[in-house]
Amino acid sequence: MSEQTQISGWTREEMAKRLAQDIHNGSYVNLGIGIPELVAKYVPEGRTLIYHTENGLLGMGPSPETGSGDPELINAGKRQVTANPGAAFFHHADSFAMIRGGHIDLCVLGAMQVSKNGDLANWSTGAPDAIPAVGGAMDLVAGVKSVYVITQHCTKHGEPKLVESCTFPLTGCKVIDRIYTDLAVIDVTDKGFQLVELSPGIDFDYVQSKTGAEILQIPNT
Repeated sequence: MSEQTQISGWTREEMAKRLAQDIHNGSYVNLGIGIPELVAKYVPEGRTLIYHTENGLLGMGPSPETGSGDPELINAGKRQVTANPGAAFFHHADSFAMIRGGHIDLCVLGAMQVSKNGDLANWSTGAPDAIPAVGGAMDLVAGVKSVYVITQHCTKHGEPKLVESCTFPLTGCKVIDRIYTDLAVIDVTDKGFQLVELSPGIDFDYVQSKTGAEILQIPNT
């Protein structure tokens, strides 16, 4: 695919909708800040997902209409949310006990970098003015059963986020199972990055050119 060709791929909303299709019915899910939050809008019909936020809510609902929310009902990113019928509130420590005890099925996080062996860097560039601490993400990647990343394939400067090895401070080692970007869905396997699906209008060579490590193509069937 020519570099002169205008490339679009999935929008953020379409990335979130694509990821939502892969979440099993009845899953307990923790959504990170940013693009991951969009996933909650696209639960496929007939499925029920229970959303957890590490500041102490199970059964989190969507963000309220502007001006109609409760300023004391927020998620871990300080965004106002709602509580679904049957929701439960609990201490911050109990919330992390759920995470560390392996009771959350899936976590969806953003990323600065993901290495071919599943290392995740999603909290700091190491710059003097960068975010000073990893927050709850380190617990999430260590305690949740499966961890998905949803992110733009490249930075705003065109640098690949999927790399041979991370250069930013790590959130966790060998923790990522699958990556959803604007260009493709990619699994992390013992052999490295494995293509699952290309975004419409995107070809394999283009995705490979925007990735900092080898991607294995879908095997012929």
